[in-house]
Amino acid sequence: MLKRIEDLIFRHRHLTVVLFALTTVVLAFFAAKTHVDASFNKQLPSDHEYIRNFVKYQEQFGGANRLVIALIAKHGDIFTEEFFKTLKAVTDETFYLPGVDRAQVTSIFTPNVRYIEVVEDGLQGGNVIPADFVPDAAGLERVRQNILKSGRVGMLVSNDYKGAAIIVSLLEVDPQTGKKLVYAEVADALEAKIRQKYQTSEISIHIIGFAKVIGDITDGARGVLLFFGVAIIISAFLLYYFSQSVVLTILPLVTSTCAVIWQLGLLYLFGFGIDPLSILVPFLVFAIALSHATQMLRSFRYEYYVGRDEQIAARSSFSNLFIPGTVAILTDTVGFLTIYLVKVPIIQELAITASLGVTLIILTDRFLLPVLLSYTHMAPDFRKRVNIRRFALQPIWRRLSNLTTGRTSLAIIAITAGFWAFGFIKAKQVKIGDMHAGVPELRQSSRYNQDTAAITAKFSIGVDVITVIAETVPNGVIDPDVMSLVDRFSWRMRNVPGVKSTLCLPEVAKTINAGWNEGSLKWRVIPRNPQMLAQSVSPVETATGLLNNDGSVIPVMIYLTDHKAETIKGVISAVKEFRDALSNEKVKFQLATGNVGVMAATNEVVEAAQFPMVAWLYAAIVVLCLLSFRSWRATVCVVLPLVIVSDLAYALMVYLQIGLKTSTLPVVALGVGIGVDYGIYLCSALLERLDSGETLEDSLCFAFSTMGTSVVFTGFALSIGVGTWAFSAIKFQADMGVLLAFMFLFNMLGAMLLMPALASWLFREKLAGKLRPPDKSTV
Repeated sequence: MLKRIEDLIFRHRHLTVVLFALTTVVLAFFAAKTHVDASFNKQLPSDHEYIRNFVKYQEQFGGANRLVIALIAKHGDIFTEEFFKTLKAVTDETFYLPGVDRAQVTSIFTPNVRYIEVVEDGLQGGNVIPADFVPDAAGLERVRQNILKSGRVGMLVSNDYKGAAIIVSLLEVDPQTGKKLVYAEVADALEAKIRQKYQTSEISIHIIGFAKVIGDITDGARGVLLFFGVAIIISAFLLYYFSQSVVLTILPLVTSTCAVIWQLGLLYLFGFGIDPLSILVPFLVFAIALSHATQMLRSFRYEYYVGRDEQIAARSSFSNLFIPGTVAILTDTVGFLTIYLVKVPIIQELAITASLGVTLIILTDRFLLPVLLSYTHMAPDFRKRVNIRRFALQPIWRRLSNLTTGRTSLAIIAITAGFWAFGFIKAKQVKIGDMHAGVPELRQSSRYNQDTAAITAKFSIGVDVITVIAETVPNGVIDPDVMSLVDRFSWRMRNVPGVKSTLCLPEVAKTINAGWNEGSLKWRVIPRNPQMLAQSVSPVETATGLLNNDGSVIPVMIYLTDHKAETIKGVISAVKEFRDALSNEKVKFQLATGNVGVMAATNEVVEAAQFPMVAWLYAAIVVLCLLSFRSWRATVCVVLPLVIVSDLAYALMVYLQIGLKTSTLPVVALGVGIGVDYGIYLCSALLERLDSGETLEDSLCFAFSTMGTSVVFTGFALSIGVGTWAFSAIKFQADMGVLLAFMFLFNMLGAMLLMPALASWLFREKLAGKLRPPDKSTV
C-alpha cells in the first residue's frame, strides 16, 4: 500500500506540486480574511450550574459583560462645573458605543439612579441630577446631598469624592447593526470617543472591562507577530547550520508555512476566527511542522550521502518516515483533541484549531516536502560537508550512548526521579484561576492594569462582581423572614476576605425604614411587620436591579477587591457554606451571575477537567505507541519522560505564578504534543537496530547519529525561538514563551538522556553481546 502511494505521488510529482500550489493559493486568499474573533460568550461553560443561572437571569438583571468608565479629578473633588460637564458628555457618549445595552447604562446622570428621602409630607425622591440642574455652587451642593441620599457613594461616586463612574453593559449582538459585536472596535471607540476626546490636564479617564482587555490584547498581538517573525528567522539560521544547504533550509520553511496557511484558510471556511488568546496556535503548528520537516531533511541527507541521487533519496525518505512520522503527527492530533473534553467553548474551539493544523502537516510534510526534495540538485561538495559533520559528531554520539547505558544510567534515572518527586509535589500547588489582580495576560505596568488599580483604590466597586441570586416565593420581598435571611447573608459576605462591599434590597430597605423614623439609626433594621416592610420596599424600582417584577428574586451583588484564584475560591466557599446551612423552603441561594460568577464557573470546570484531560491525553499517546511499536517497554520509554516534564512544567507555573485557566490549560497539552515527537522518532530508530540483532549501545549510537541529530536541533531551535517571547509586551505571551521553551528543551533532554537510560534496563536482554562499532555509515 505504501509503495503504491509512493509510486503515485512521485510518478506524477509535477501534478502533485501543481495541486498543492493551487490549494495553497486558494486557501491563502481565505486565510487573508481570517479575523480576530473574541466573544464573551465563548468564555461561558454553558453546562455549569452558575452559567445556567446566569443565562436565566441575564435579561432581568443584565449580563456580566460590563465596562466601568471612571473619571477622576486630578486636583480637588468632582464638584466643579468642568467635571460635571465632562461627566455628562461622557455619559451621553457611552449610549452610542457599539453593543451598549442602553437600558443598563448607569451614572449619576442617568434616570435609573435616584434618591429617596422622608419629608414632612411623606416620601420624596427624584433623579440624583435634577432636570433643572445648574452647575453653580447651590446646584452642586444640592447634587452632593442627593448623592448621599442615593447611597451610591463608593459605587458611582468615589469614596473621597474625587471621581465618578459610569457602568455599561454590553450585548453580544450590536443592537444598532444586528451583527456580532467586534470587541476590538469597542476598545478603539473607547479610546477615540472617550479617553482621547475628554481626558484633560484636570481630569483623567480610566476604563476597565472585558472589551477593553480584548482590545489591549489585540493591540499587543500586533507585536506578537513581530516576535513570531524573529522566532522564524532564528529557526531559519539554525536550520541552515543543521542542513548545510540553502535549498534544504528554504523547503522546510515553505512547507511549514503552507501548513499554517491551510489551517487559517480552512478555519475561515469553517466559520472560525482566531481568538486573541489563541494567537499562539498558528506558530505552534509551524513549530510542529518544522520539527517533522527536520526529520525528513535528516533522512534525505543520509540517503543522499550513502550514494543515492536526489530523487531516489527523496523516495526512500518518504518510505522510511511515512509510518513513524504519521503516527507521531496523529499522536499530536489525538492529544490535542483531548482538550475538547474541557466544556468551555473557547477551549473546544482551540482544540479544533490545533488539531486541524497538526493534521494538515501530514499532507505538507509527509507528501509535499519529499516531492519538493526530489527536484533539488545538491552541490558537488555537499557529501564532503556531510561527511565532515558526521565524523565530528560520531565520537559525541558514542560517548552519549555509553553514558546512558552504563552505570551512569542509574544516576540519570535517580536524578530524574528526584526532579519528578519535586515536580509532582509542586504540581499540586498550581492555582486554578488568576494569580494577580487586574488582568494577568497584561503586564502590571500596562494601562489597563493601572486603570484597574486606580478604580479599585477610589471606589468600593469595580468590574469584579459576583451576584448571588436569592430565589424566594412571589412577594418574598415583603416577608420579614426572607428579607432577614438575605440581610444576614449579605452581612456574612461583607466579612469574607477579598470582599469590598455588597449591595442588595435589604440594605436599601433598612435605610428607607430609618428614614421613615426620623433617620434614627436604631430603626435601620428589617421591619418585622409585613406592612411596614412593604412601605420600606415599595420605593425601590425594578430598574435598580435589586428585585424582579413579582418580588420573587433578590440579587445580592458582592464587589470584590480582585479576581485572584484564592479570592474567588474563598467567596464561593463562604456562599456554599451559608447556603448549605441556612437555605430553606422560602429562600434558596443560587450561584452565580456577574463576571466573577463566570470566572468561578470556568475555574471549577478547568479544575474538574485538568486531570481527566491529561489522563486521556496520555492514554491516547500510550495506545498509539503500543500500536506503532508493539512493545510496552518502548511505550514506557517514550511516555515516562513526557509525564515527568509535564509535572515539572506545572512546577514552573507555580514558580512563575501562572494560574491554570482557559488560556493556559491547553499549553501544557500542546507542549506534550510536540515533545512526544522526539521520543517516537528516536525510539523507532532504536527498535529498528535492536530488531536486527545489534547491541543496545550500537543501536543507540545509530539512533543518536540519525534521529538524535534532528531531535537536538529541533529542541534547541524551538526553545530559542519561543524564548524570545519573554520580551513581549503581552505578559501572557511572555509567560507562555518561557513555559514552552522549557517544555521543548526538557522534552528533548528527556528523549536524549532518560529514554536511553530506561531502555538500558527495560531491554536488558538486548545488552548481551560484544560491543562493536557500527557497521553502517550514519549521518
